[in-house]
Amino acid sequence: MKKIGLLSDTHNFLDEAVFKYFDACDEIWHAGDFGSIEIVDTLAAFKPFRGVYGNIDGKDVQLACPEHLRFDCEEVDVWMTHIGGYPGRYAAGIKSEIITNPPKLFICGHSHILKVQYDSKLQLLHLNPGAAGKQGWHQVRTLMRFDINGDKIENLEVIELAGR
Repeated sequence: MKKIGLLSDTHNFLDEAVFKYFDACDEIWHAGDFGSIEIVDTLAAFKPFRGVYGNIDGKDVQLACPEHLRFDCEEVDVWMTHIGGYPGRYAAGIKSEIITNPPKLFICGHSHILKVQYDSKLQLLHLNPGAAGKQGWHQVRTLMRFDINGDKIENLEVIELAGR
């Protein structure tokens, strides 16, 4: 079993509470728009780390993190990208691939909208952790925690940090 801490859209602000909420996690995943390479480095120094770059990230972050990351965690096929859309409205750049080869867990950021949605047509769970940073139109900064136990995604929690 792996305990995962998931965040996105930090926009160069990393709340100290992240370290408290993710202390028991085995891995930290970031779905893009770090804002600076220092955020990448800080998270990677804290726990085993996976991340994708977002549309605001510079070349330094793009060299450290890919645009798309597809991997297995336990027995779950995971695809993480920053701009991915959501069930019924996947982004044009990934739509054909996600339809022909859907993962079990699809994670994206970008919208600053916290979303947990099951795509029954493609049999995948879509997660967007909302935004953990202070920039954007969101009113509350959010994170997610969950477990991957074999082929199951369990114990999903939404964590509200504070207002922007």
